[in-house]
Amino acid sequence: MPHESSLLQATVVLLLAAVLVVPLAKRLQLGAVLGYLIAGVVIGPAVLQLIHNPENVAHFSEFGVVLLLFIIGLELSPRRLWLMRKAVFGVGLAQVSLSALLIGGVAYIGFAQSWQSSVVLGLGLALSSTAFGLQILAERKQLNSSHGRLAFAILLFQDIAAIPLIALVPLLSGGASVDEGGASSVLRILLSIAVVIIGGRYLLRPIFRMVARTGLQEVSTATALLVVAGTAWLMDAVGVSMALGAFLAGLLLADSEYRHELESQIEPFKGLLLGLFFISVGMSADIHLLFTMPLAVLGLTVLLMVIKLPVLALVGSVFGGLDHRSALRLGVVLAAGGEFAFVVFQIAKDQQLLSSQLHSILILAITLSMALTPLLIMFLASTLKPKPVVKEVPPEYEQIESDEPRVVIIGMGRMGQIVARILRAQRVPFVALDLSVDTIELSRSIDSMPVFYGDPLRPEILRAVDADKAEYFVLTADDPETNIKITELVSRLYPHIKFIARARSRFHVHRLLELGARPIRETFHSSLEISRETLIGLGLSPERAEARIQRFQRHDEELLAQQHKMFDDREALIQSAREAHDELQALFDADLIEEKGL
Repeated sequence: MPHESSLLQATVVLLLAAVLVVPLAKRLQLGAVLGYLIAGVVIGPAVLQLIHNPENVAHFSEFGVVLLLFIIGLELSPRRLWLMRKAVFGVGLAQVSLSALLIGGVAYIGFAQSWQSSVVLGLGLALSSTAFGLQILAERKQLNSSHGRLAFAILLFQDIAAIPLIALVPLLSGGASVDEGGASSVLRILLSIAVVIIGGRYLLRPIFRMVARTGLQEVSTATALLVVAGTAWLMDAVGVSMALGAFLAGLLLADSEYRHELESQIEPFKGLLLGLFFISVGMSADIHLLFTMPLAVLGLTVLLMVIKLPVLALVGSVFGGLDHRSALRLGVVLAAGGEFAFVVFQIAKDQQLLSSQLHSILILAITLSMALTPLLIMFLASTLKPKPVVKEVPPEYEQIESDEPRVVIIGMGRMGQIVARILRAQRVPFVALDLSVDTIELSRSIDSMPVFYGDPLRPEILRAVDADKAEYFVLTADDPETNIKITELVSRLYPHIKFIARARSRFHVHRLLELGARPIRETFHSSLEISRETLIGLGLSPERAEARIQRFQRHDEELLAQQHKMFDDREALIQSAREAHDELQALFDADLIEEKGL
């Protein structure tokens, strides 16, 4: 009973930490990953000591990385992997080799480590975090960017490279002979991979077909988890990375007809367990070393990122074909240490290649490098904002010529162009203003429209277009605030002018009505047309569908007029909307009774 109570308590603490800290980190634009790391530090042994055995959490949370690699495998296919071979085995190999050589050289020459320890340090720190890197790229919607795709390829190679590295550590310590342990270990690994490949090809699909026929969702979920857990267990038993085993299983099922079903079953578990993994990383960090050995910890953290970041940027630029900005983004995302380093360094510590103190410093330095990455990405995003391409405005675009227009159109986008074409067909004199040189070029080249470059918020521009002689201002700009400001300015300068303005939302409608403009809701009429076609498609006659749409339109316009009297009272608006819903339902029911002649 005490064990069950402590397990339940740990579960509550972990979930509470995630729920409280992660949304706060997201609100501060630090990202979810840094939020999980901070949560782990706070609840771990270093601060509040709410969880005393982070190792137990770490063992369980590693399954999150396993699920991540399985889903990555599902999204690939052997054919696509073959197409990526240059990026995976070319760029990935170059990055690991160069990083390991530089880091190992610094350890050997600068810190007088043995050559065996230097090899372990170089190769271990050359690896980056797959879970961390892909999570950050996904958060920022950069997985499909040029640097995101190359980062994925490099991480994939690192995951593959982690297998021989884990097997290499005991050999470097002399704890296993190549003849005895090495040969049998390699044979076991090859046999296990063969079992996964053969089973994935010939066994899994019939199993999924049988489970699918049951129609039971919970059995399907259990089967998906069984495949991932079983493959991971088999690979772990022979000394191979669990994550790589799961990746192989996913890769073999990438072309399966059950791929999307598997992904949907695994995704919720992956997200939760990945968060738990990052929390466990935060809990394992010995924060006290920051106070007892600050120079060693911070120095190693900075040194790691200073070495890896330029190497990654160089490799991305030279071998990956990235431009300088994308190469720098690649370097920042992958400069931190990775989760496989934890495994490698633990084995190295057990084999007495690393001292306990150095092992603790390394773990903390890797954790800090992960924590610094979101901050570096934020800094990079603010400093590397793409410079807007400002086209030079041809002089003829600024030389406004107007023949006493009756209408002034502001904004020559999709809506403005339609209004302009109709006015021209009716021979109504008008003039249009826009701040996009491309839009002006297009409008002039197609229809020779009287479109000019000018900011309507400048009184001299308004005078140039003879705004005082116009009857209407048609405001079709995309930005609601721009339409509001123009209405305020022009109505103050030229009170006689009438306004017809594009409105994005009901609140925008109310603000325009306050200024005396006639708002036209940009999606309202197209939404009515879509609804009419849907009703006809569902079996209503065109006449009945049209009657329903007209009824809704009249009711909505009346409701809008009523709500305008209270649009600054949120509670009253909500109550009004609820009452309007019931009223509209009653009107539709009355129409139905009338049609049936009851």
